[in-house]
Amino acid sequence: MCGIAGLIANAGTQPFPDLIQQMTDAVAHRGPDGQGIWSQGSVALGHRRLSIIDLSELGKQPMADEQTGCVVTYNGEIYNYIELRNELIALGRHFRSGSDTEVLLSAYEQWGSDCVRKFNGMWAFAIFDPRRNIVFCSRDRFGVKPFYYADTAAGFGFGSEIRQLLPLFREIKANARVAMNFLVSRVAEDIEGSFFAGVNKLPGGHNLIYRIDSRSYTVERFYELTSNADVLRLDGRQALEGFDSLFKDAIRLRLRSDVKVGTCLSGGMDSSSIAAIAGEMYRTDSDGQAFSAITAISEDPLTDESGFAKQVVDRAGLNWITVRPDYNDFDSAIDAVVRTQEEPFASTSIFMQYFVMQEARRAGITVLLDGQGGDEILLGYERYFADHFAGSLLSARFGNAIGVLGGLGRNGRPGALKALLWNLAYFHAPGLRRAGISIPSSLFSEQALAAQSVDRTGADGTDLFALQKREIGKTNLPVLLRYEDKNSMAHAIETRLPFLDYRLVEFSTSLATELKLTDGWGKHLLRKAMETRLPAEIVWRKHKFGFESPESRWMRSHASAIDSTLASSDLIRYLCARDALKREELAKINQGLRWRLYSLAKWAETFGVGGLSFD
Repeated sequence: MCGIAGLIANAGTQPFPDLIQQMTDAVAHRGPDGQGIWSQGSVALGHRRLSIIDLSELGKQPMADEQTGCVVTYNGEIYNYIELRNELIALGRHFRSGSDTEVLLSAYEQWGSDCVRKFNGMWAFAIFDPRRNIVFCSRDRFGVKPFYYADTAAGFGFGSEIRQLLPLFREIKANARVAMNFLVSRVAEDIEGSFFAGVNKLPGGHNLIYRIDSRSYTVERFYELTSNADVLRLDGRQALEGFDSLFKDAIRLRLRSDVKVGTCLSGGMDSSSIAAIAGEMYRTDSDGQAFSAITAISEDPLTDESGFAKQVVDRAGLNWITVRPDYNDFDSAIDAVVRTQEEPFASTSIFMQYFVMQEARRAGITVLLDGQGGDEILLGYERYFADHFAGSLLSARFGNAIGVLGGLGRNGRPGALKALLWNLAYFHAPGLRRAGISIPSSLFSEQALAAQSVDRTGADGTDLFALQKREIGKTNLPVLLRYEDKNSMAHAIETRLPFLDYRLVEFSTSLATELKLTDGWGKHLLRKAMETRLPAEIVWRKHKFGFESPESRWMRSHASAIDSTLASSDLIRYLCARDALKREELAKINQGLRWRLYSLAKWAETFGVGGLSFD
């Protein structure tokens, strides 16, 4: 896991050495174990190294192949690099290191751009290929690792973080469309753009090919999640066996490391499942050494899951590390988290994750497993029951619809049926949803509201596979992955996500809905798989939190600072209607919008955002 940088100068010029160095130094926190710069002609590549696989100098980057002249700068992990290495050796390839970077470069030389289809991992990389006079860039299937780019008067730049690209701009402006989507429609992550005007993201599952001769580039999709009809036909026993085998293998691959590995543990189903299985594997492979798990404990009993986490620790024999942030910790970390995230964020919950990563660094744990993706691939959110219910009604499967209601009545949390009605209204009635945002919309100026694009929070009809595909690729998971990457890499921690092993994603999303939503239980298949590995109080929990912060408590304590920041923000004044930020008007808006306004204002202040772009 590392930080990458790249700059392709305009025709007839060469990259300024100090600029590529500056871009590389900007992500030193991502790679404290070494740095490298390479340049040839109009192309310059930079790299900051966090040593995980092959800690020797043979794994340093940018890495060049002497025979072909290809050079790579790479961030991520190819978990199946051992298997690919053996396959490439059988094809006549030779290796001098044990790194996955050399495997990646050799795979490109063997299979060209199709190499990415063979990778099981997370990646963002760029390969200068002098034979084709291109720079070939790629981002992993689901966008676990970031890749930002900007085409500017100074040249075409790319990197692991936005801060690397800002020196390429004469003026830093906010993207009005992205900002308004965030405030009004609560879209926290734009798939292709960013809050910074002119800074773009390569979407997950895409390649970018930059042609040096013509100074032009194309973005091409190489992966799209599709449903597998054979998996759809599996019965309950077959599904359980298939899922269990894939889940364990996903964890096994992600335990490959030459440095210490641990896990995040909230006490919820996803992180507990990973901790239990990984703990057993780790203990076997390390001669009985206990696997480490880190938990953030909320100071608010209503959002505290530590009691559940302790049950997992005791059952799995884990080494438990805890951190208990309070308001003072939150207050002192605000500026650091805003700088870390680089874009506004929708709640205070990511502070808990930030503190977990901070504690991992203190404990000397360089790699952490985490449970992102479990809810999306296994239907873990409560709203999915509403989609299943609506789909059953529209397809005249009335017995299924009645079964959804009955199951929630028996096994859902208190208020589950009321929540189903609310989710039906919100996600399946666009008119009601628009009416719901009309009150906060009155806060904003007409010009700002006009910049807002189409509301993207709606469901894809009643097709649950289509909904899962959308939430994995566009609406839900991408922002969680951004939070994860930025929070972890700020502390030079590599996080690995077993639920996003592409084999497990394809299998789980293709399964019949009834195997995942069963008798009022979401993620039923995972619960059955873990029934003998975790305490029943964990497996059959009805409430879920997930490193939730005591947000209401913290915001009450922070109210004065919020008011002051909003009152002094030029960006907020540009966006809001006249008099909208008076104290009595602010008191009318809900907590969520109030935080989003504050987050946007802090972001603009931190990064010196000087205006708005409506392009």
